[in-house]
Amino acid sequence: MIESHKSDFRKSCINRLKFKSHFAKIKKDKIVVEKLFKTICMLKPKRLLLYIPMDMEVNVLPLIKLLRKEGKIEVYVPYMIGDSFKAVKYRLPLKKGRFGIKEPNNSFVQKKLDAAIIPIVGIDAQYKRIGFGAGMYDRFFDRLSYKPTLIFTQTILCKSDQNLSNKYDIQADYIITS
Repeated sequence: MIESHKSDFRKSCINRLKFKSHFAKIKKDKIVVEKLFKTICMLKPKRLLLYIPMDMEVNVLPLIKLLRKEGKIEVYVPYMIGDSFKAVKYRLPLKKGRFGIKEPNNSFVQKKLDAAIIPIVGIDAQYKRIGFGAGMYDRFFDRLSYKPTLIFTQTILCKSDQNLSNKYDIQADYIITS
């Protein structure tokens, strides 16, 4: 029953995100990126997981560029492997990988992440992540032996008043929207 409600909620959130105007999204993305930068400055992570955005997700590429230019924080992004991913250092060139998501070349450096900025489709009443349904982020963080600070991001918040998550779904420390 929960999976059915979760699937319906996911579809509703995705439809809501799809129908924003392009110009409104650009403005909202900029607002979210500024809030993310302030949060990062407050948390002072040494190693940060970000993501290469898909169309509906907050465009964090300007944030990645800024952080790399400053050189104080190591920026990592997902590299899809099996049913999850591993965090690899962000570097160019990017190539289309699984699901059509761009990613850097594979690397073998494994360092402890201090924080992660994670795109969401929505959240439930417990502030647990509703994603696209593949469970990649949930598996990645479940397999870590430590817990980095988790920051969820979305241009407009899509929140359910119901508990739709499973035990293994990840929960936010921070949620940043426009």
